[in-house]
Amino acid sequence: MIVLKEIVYKVSIEAVKGATDIAINAIDFDSRKIGSNDLFIAIRGTQSNGHDFIDKAIHQGAIAIVCDTFPAKIVEGITYIQVIDTNKALAFIAANFYGNPSHSLKLVGITGTNGKTTIASLLYQLFQKAGYQVGLLSTVKIMVDTIEYKATHTTPDSITINKYLREMVDSGVTHCFMEVSSHGIHQQRTEALQFEGGVFTNLSHDHLDYHPTFAEYRDVKKSFFDHLPKSAFSLVNIDDKNGIVMMQNTVSRKLTYALKSYANYKAQILESQMSGLLMKINDNEVWVRLIGTFNAYNLLAIYGTAVELGLDSFEVLRLLSELESVSGRFQYIVSNEKITAIVDYAHTPDALENVLKTINDIRTKNEQLITIVGCGGDRDKTKRPIMANIATTLSDKVIITSDNPRTEDPEVIIAEMEKGVEPQNFKKAVSITDRKQAIKTACQLAQPNDIILIAGKGHETYQEINGVRYDFDDMQIVKELLMQLGK
Repeated sequence: MIVLKEIVYKVSIEAVKGATDIAINAIDFDSRKIGSNDLFIAIRGTQSNGHDFIDKAIHQGAIAIVCDTFPAKIVEGITYIQVIDTNKALAFIAANFYGNPSHSLKLVGITGTNGKTTIASLLYQLFQKAGYQVGLLSTVKIMVDTIEYKATHTTPDSITINKYLREMVDSGVTHCFMEVSSHGIHQQRTEALQFEGGVFTNLSHDHLDYHPTFAEYRDVKKSFFDHLPKSAFSLVNIDDKNGIVMMQNTVSRKLTYALKSYANYKAQILESQMSGLLMKINDNEVWVRLIGTFNAYNLLAIYGTAVELGLDSFEVLRLLSELESVSGRFQYIVSNEKITAIVDYAHTPDALENVLKTINDIRTKNEQLITIVGCGGDRDKTKRPIMANIATTLSDKVIITSDNPRTEDPEVIIAEMEKGVEPQNFKKAVSITDRKQAIKTACQLAQPNDIILIAGKGHETYQEINGVRYDFDDMQIVKELLMQLGK
């Protein structure tokens, strides 16, 4: 048990009604999870307002309430703490409740539109190979050393973050690599965490369903670096024009990486093949198993981060050569008839263009490139025609299909994508709503040596339709279909 006044340390408090020297059993912002002698934090979310559930939380056993407005009914024996911002309060409360675990390990946050999962996951892999006990908080999974947990959000809520960080510290973990999303920063889930460093990958069109403008999206990312302490480092991709913006107001140590510009960490691609890349990093050559220019940037960010965290630069190069691609990130198989099927999480215009340009750079052009692409429902609608345009411009054939339609009609999403197909590319494109049928059609069309790109879902092993998740694994399905068709 921990005392309430200790839990609210550093929280901006407006007013208090009741005692603060009471013992708290647990904390939560979900009234359904509240039990006897718990603290309930009322959050104003995008779907619901926690202040509407204060009575329910008290009925469930809450002994204390944190809110931004006192409720009309004050219950005797319950402590109410009014704060300016309950999201920010939750971040400090969670950190205090779990003993500020981020202070006891080296936590590095990776932010940007694309590359977060790859960089965080491969840093976890690299530091494990270097003999460290490591933690990972990513879109794909959460790792506490070698124990794996399922991830539900790119950046989990403050309670979940601190709970796993506490578990990491108790397990002897010394380094943790964490994806930091714009949602997570905006909702202040990373407040109260002590970061050893921050990495910026790039910024392109995404999440404009959540952020009203691109400028706000950029500035939210920037605020992560604004809050880094002097003791931390900022490592930014200076080839992206927004890289310099990220460093404008940070007091952290400023470092850069680039393929095209002068930077602290510089790389060149010497050879690019389907089996990997030959790179020169700060004048030393290394062969890596990852593919494409976008991965050259990712690997350079990994190299820079590892060196800044104290690893020997030559040892880091050796470890880079051993790294294996992350699930659903340019993951590929080659069938008996030499048909290459690639599954990639590319779900933004920039990511899709990067993957298609990478394939086009490597291929001989004597084969077909068949792309299967969709867009998610209940998300940024403005990118739909752009993605269809990119796919049809850079592929020989395109099948526009369903991704995760969620609560939207998949045919409406497909119709919005089709608007982006230019007249000269009409003959290249066909629309098939059923995703499995779309993959089957691509497999039927593919001839020996052809390339099939299945974009959008990557590591996801489900398809979400009207609130229900159905088993759906792009890689598993394309393997099975190629086998069934004898290809």
